[in-house]
Amino acid sequence: MPAAVKLRLDYTPAELRRLAANGKHANQSRRLLSLAAVLEGRSREEAARIGGMDRQTLRDWVHQFNEHGPDGLKDHWYEGPSARLSAEQLSTLADIVKTGPDRVEDGVVRWRRVDLKRVIEERFGVSYHERTVGKILKQIGFSHISARARHPGQKPETIAAFKKNFEATLKAHLAHLPKHKPIEIWFQDEARIGQKNGLVRQWALRGTRPRQPADQRYQSAYLFGAICPARGVGAGLAMPYADTPAMQEHLDEISRLVAKDAHAVLILDRAGWHTTNKLKVPANITLILLPSRSPELNPVENVWQYLRANWLSNRVFDTYQDIIDAACEAWNKLTASPNVITSIGMRDWAHIGQ
Repeated sequence: MPAAVKLRLDYTPAELRRLAANGKHANQSRRLLSLAAVLEGRSREEAARIGGMDRQTLRDWVHQFNEHGPDGLKDHWYEGPSARLSAEQLSTLADIVKTGPDRVEDGVVRWRRVDLKRVIEERFGVSYHERTVGKILKQIGFSHISARARHPGQKPETIAAFKKNFEATLKAHLAHLPKHKPIEIWFQDEARIGQKNGLVRQWALRGTRPRQPADQRYQSAYLFGAICPARGVGAGLAMPYADTPAMQEHLDEISRLVAKDAHAVLILDRAGWHTTNKLKVPANITLILLPSRSPELNPVENVWQYLRANWLSNRVFDTYQDIIDAACEAWNKLTASPNVITSIGMRDWAHIGQ
């Protein structure tokens, strides 16, 4: 049997018990009580039982106590290997990912883990496995997601200017109204819903590729939708065409849902049936047109994503009536959840003071 380890004697049992009573670390306190029992002459087995350990573990803590004193009885968790990339290097890597690859220089149109593995080796002299590169990307705030389409002619400065000047634009359009007239901000758009339906991401077992029905027919309808995020209400119509008569019907429907004695500002894109002078805009609505090629400014675009992801995708519609029914059902489910409309639709730049 191994020889007993002699316990240092510069602490008395009473001092160890006092340290245990005043300590903030439960594990350290029970170890101090075991060592106090040893100093009092109790057997190793009894002393170990007091601290909830076996005799070999007690022996190990005696070594720690002899070398480091009471602090040696605290838990010391392994913090893992030190980071091979500094905070400054990680920041530089984040900028590289945000900027994206140069098609000519890097030879790709999007970053893959294997490409970033090469970049890290060349820029920082650190070699990682591809899986580790993925973990680092998640660590610095990136995820692997689908990109959203952007018109090549879009001008970011135009979008920024529209947001910045929206309050002035609003005042100019509403100058004819009484000063204390309640104002509602509405957004409007249309979505085509039909047999040529989309597929959305879903949870599936790793390594599998789930299949969903995809119709090859082309019959469709249009869902006209408008939301007032501040009130959590929406106005929708399912129509066979996206044209001026359909838009007129939708304006009339929105007008009926505007709060009594309030005036609605309807923000919408520049589709031909939105800008034609054949429309008879109701007296309680004022139209404000978005800049061209700027769907990001319209939260109804996000409403369409929500409806498709939850109720409209991964389906086959046998008849035109099935399309209409599905569109109406999805819209009614949305309007039954005012908090969802508010969550999706509120924009700081548009809802000034609301």
